[in-house]
Amino acid sequence: MDSPIWAMLSAAERSAVDGLIQRDHRLAAVARVREAFRAEARPGLYETLDVVAERYRELGQRFERRPTPPLDLTAIAEQVKALPGRTVAIEALWDGDTEGWCVDLMALTDAPAAEYRLATIRHGSDLRLFDGVVPPWPEAREAETVGRTLAEQFGVPFHFASPDQPDDEAPRWRTTS
Repeated sequence: MDSPIWAMLSAAERSAVDGLIQRDHRLAAVARVREAFRAEARPGLYETLDVVAERYRELGQRFERRPTPPLDLTAIAEQVKALPGRTVAIEALWDGDTEGWCVDLMALTDAPAAEYRLATIRHGSDLRLFDGVVPPWPEAREAETVGRTLAEQFGVPFHFASPDQPDDEAPRWRTTS
């Protein structure tokens, strides 16, 4: 690997970073690289991400998150049936992390008033924005299709406040109903 940052790491640190990468612990690998340096000599976050991404490639792994498999409607319907309380709505919510946007499919119940994550749908990292692959957001389309079908099956409303673009502050069903 042709990186001055990588070259400055000890063999033990490089081995530890590779071990984290092989377990797909991307953020821990980034932290391990950065923490191997004194504060005043610590590489920047973006430079460290580049090093970790290159190590992923050299170790034959994908740096980008793999898409989640298609949802199994029957299995998710069984999850809903097993929930305590009566299901009052199915909701799709945007969520995001350091890997990019995803959509959580939720069941909302009463007595007790609670919400349960049924599935998280991710169709790649936000790096695809640079490739012009999205929008439309395929995770939103899948959540909308499965969510509407579930809602119809259980005779409850389906709510997805922002199906066309990621918005983790969009109004929730309980606040709009």
